[in-house]
Amino acid sequence: MKSVINQFLLLFIFPFFTWGQNLLPPIHNYRIFEYKASGKNWGLSANDQGELYTANNMGLLQYNGEEWTLNKLPNKTIIRSVAQIGGKIYTGSYEEFGYWQKNDLGQLDYTSLTHLIKGHTFTSEEFWQIVPFGQAILFRSFSKIYLYQNGQIQVIDPHMIVTNISLYDGKIIVAGDKGLFNMTGNELKLTAGLELLQGKTINDMVPLQDGLLIGTKLHGCFLLKDNVLEPWSGLVNSELKLYQLNKILLLDNGKIVFGTIKNGIYIYDPSENSQINLNREAGLQNNTVLSLLQYRAQLWVGLDNGIDRIQLNAPITYYTDFSGVLGTVYDMAIHDGALYLGSNTGIYYFEDNSLRFVEGSQGHVWDTEVVDGELFCGHNTGTFTVKDGILEKVSNFAGGYQILNVPGEKSTFIQGTYNGLAKYSRSASGDWKVVRVSGLDFPVKQICFENPTTIWAAHPYKGFYRLKINDNFDKILNITDFNSDVIPNNYNVKIYNIKNQILFDSEGLWYNYDPISDKITVFEQFKAYSHKDLIYQDDGHFWFMDNDSTKEIMYTDLKNDHLLIAGTQLKERVVPEAEHVVKINDSTFLFTLSDGFGKINISKLKRQLDNFTAPIPELTSFKVGNERRSINGSTLEIPFKKSNDLTISFASPSLMRARFFYELKGSSSQSLSSDDGHFNFQNLSYGNYVLKVSTVGVDNKKSQPKIVNFEILPPWYLSTASKLGYLLALVLAVLLIRAYNRRKLERKHNILKERFRREQAKHLELLEKEKLAKEVKMKQKELANITLNIAKKNEVILDVKNMLLVNKEKFPNQQRYRTFIKKLDNSINNSEDWKRFEVNFKELHEDFFERLLKTFPDLTPKDLKLAAYLKMNLSSKDIAPLMAITTRGVEIHRYRLRKKLKLQSSENISNFLIRFK
Repeated sequence: MKSVINQFLLLFIFPFFTWGQNLLPPIHNYRIFEYKASGKNWGLSANDQGELYTANNMGLLQYNGEEWTLNKLPNKTIIRSVAQIGGKIYTGSYEEFGYWQKNDLGQLDYTSLTHLIKGHTFTSEEFWQIVPFGQAILFRSFSKIYLYQNGQIQVIDPHMIVTNISLYDGKIIVAGDKGLFNMTGNELKLTAGLELLQGKTINDMVPLQDGLLIGTKLHGCFLLKDNVLEPWSGLVNSELKLYQLNKILLLDNGKIVFGTIKNGIYIYDPSENSQINLNREAGLQNNTVLSLLQYRAQLWVGLDNGIDRIQLNAPITYYTDFSGVLGTVYDMAIHDGALYLGSNTGIYYFEDNSLRFVEGSQGHVWDTEVVDGELFCGHNTGTFTVKDGILEKVSNFAGGYQILNVPGEKSTFIQGTYNGLAKYSRSASGDWKVVRVSGLDFPVKQICFENPTTIWAAHPYKGFYRLKINDNFDKILNITDFNSDVIPNNYNVKIYNIKNQILFDSEGLWYNYDPISDKITVFEQFKAYSHKDLIYQDDGHFWFMDNDSTKEIMYTDLKNDHLLIAGTQLKERVVPEAEHVVKINDSTFLFTLSDGFGKINISKLKRQLDNFTAPIPELTSFKVGNERRSINGSTLEIPFKKSNDLTISFASPSLMRARFFYELKGSSSQSLSSDDGHFNFQNLSYGNYVLKVSTVGVDNKKSQPKIVNFEILPPWYLSTASKLGYLLALVLAVLLIRAYNRRKLERKHNILKERFRREQAKHLELLEKEKLAKEVKMKQKELANITLNIAKKNEVILDVKNMLLVNKEKFPNQQRYRTFIKKLDNSINNSEDWKRFEVNFKELHEDFFERLLKTFPDLTPKDLKLAAYLKMNLSSKDIAPLMAITTRGVEIHRYRLRKKLKLQSSENISNFLIRFK
């Protein structure tokens, strides 16, 4: 029984003694380019919420967990000391000290206290230390101590170089080049019996339970107890003498942190007399420590070149190879109490707390596995065993990806290689025999057994296959290629045997093999773990890792036990396709990284999460465009024209890396998770809004929300004044519309009236026109009758005349004959007939003769008479009697008239005269 216990201790405890101390807590570096100030950080302080204040060469640095802000003194001098006391941030500088307070905008304002000093002149002093003492505050320079209390400052001159002050047993202890003094009021009393401190520069003092720990610059630490001074017995004291002690900090858990000038910090555990050294090689930016601060489980370190934050009591610790020799670790294994690492550069192990290289192992290592009590390493050039740091080749088959024991076979193993499968079998004498499994010639990156003679094999690029192997495990009998339409991409498919089910992971989606239907189907039970890679499974627990940018690990039993594992270093250092987990015990696991490995204590992480309550975030700024607004009011009012760009910032400075969830409710509603506390809202509509912001813990649990109320005022055209204006305008518009309608009605009435008048006038005009037309018609008829009568009369007279002319000889009296002929001629050419015709013609065709004569002045009265007859559209036959000439004579006259009117032969003279006006 005792032997079993010893083997257990050797297997699980001894490894931690050999390489466990190489595992260090997470260190986060804040570099100069990140916080944009000087490299030297002389002092550190934090408020109750964890907001950091740093005494920097360029001013007071402020960090709220989200952003750095540099606050400069009015005289822009170096700030040497800082202390947060009672909600104020006190700082000391060159011949200047005072305090800073936040204003309504969330920015720091400075108030100087030096004007309270009466009757004293500074002697080129800088203030290196600020210590609260009851209701008073002490400011220390190298030559004076200034006591600030009740609005007054008292100057105490110790007449020596003051190197440090501390509080011990309710007293102020002052250290200087003349020894150690107790300060009471204005008086300093030398502590006797401290000859050991003569000639030694005291840098720092810290009260412990068993006395006052006094740190010197080059001679280590001393312990003062009951007025007896002795060299301190701590194991780390020799290191402090060697590397020049500068700062001491007592942690809440009783451990002591020592900051040195030459070798970073030492975290010393008095209960175990053990120490951890964190220096540049371990991840600090610089070995020169200027200041130290503990805030809860975080250790802040102010350096000569940057600021670092160390997570104390971290459940996840890391080993980091800063030299770059190790490369990316692909697998790990513990064998014979030693941890072996397989990386892309070879095989490594720890010896005497140092990383050693296995000679001859250079090249890419894919797999490290303890096989039948021996350490196997699947290498780029073959497979090797490693024992006591010596490499021995077992197989020449290149590329040992993965090796698995054949179910039910104690000493038979199958390995996937670059060119297929290899069978490993061990004889009774312990020798290994390796043969190639025939019938398969493509690379196999991953394998799993469905049963002893059925193997699933994953090709790196071309999907996966179901293989039937013979009973000797040296020949493939059948290959089934699954190019299923269900799985969209056959590249880099991963296969697993989980609870006797064959599962596949392709592009973040899960599938399984149904042996009854011999088909690949979607695996519904793993839908909640889509886009998560399964990196480890054991004893009912599964490790899923997000394959997106977060790299968070979900540790779950698929039922009620869920644990989210996250961290900045984990996110930055995990390599996709190279994640591998090694189990140490039920709560401790190792995992591979890009430049080392990490260790996680699941039980410790669960305890911390159980005791963790996410803090309510703080509102740090409210910006409208580039303009800051007060953050201390109840409801912020924002003009609509400035509401197109709002930036509301929150912070949870107590967390290493805070995440947030916000919910905006109002006229526009939205919600979102964010990795930073700056929320930008653009083009919100007007109205009242409630913004609720919660901090999200590592386990995705949300804090109570911080509630911010703000109102976006309506645009000017929807303001109260505008609405009153609109109401008045509406009333005025109604009145105007009413007046307009009335006028419109009147105007319409007048229009209708005018229209009626016009229609009546038009009707009368039409009647008049009809009357005139009738009159014209009557005139025309009368004119036609007159013309017809004249024509008939002349025709009868001509007939009579012609008869007389024919019978001229029958008349006895020629004189009477001639008289009678003359009377007939006079009757034909009767001017009265023409005048009567002319009067009627002119009534119908007014000014016709005048216009015709005006146009054609050569016309004769006879021409005018012919023109009148032609305008009446009379034919030549009708005109002949009227003019007492023959039809031939009329034609001749018409021809002459055409000439005078200058008409073309094609033009009709009657039509011309009818149209002439």
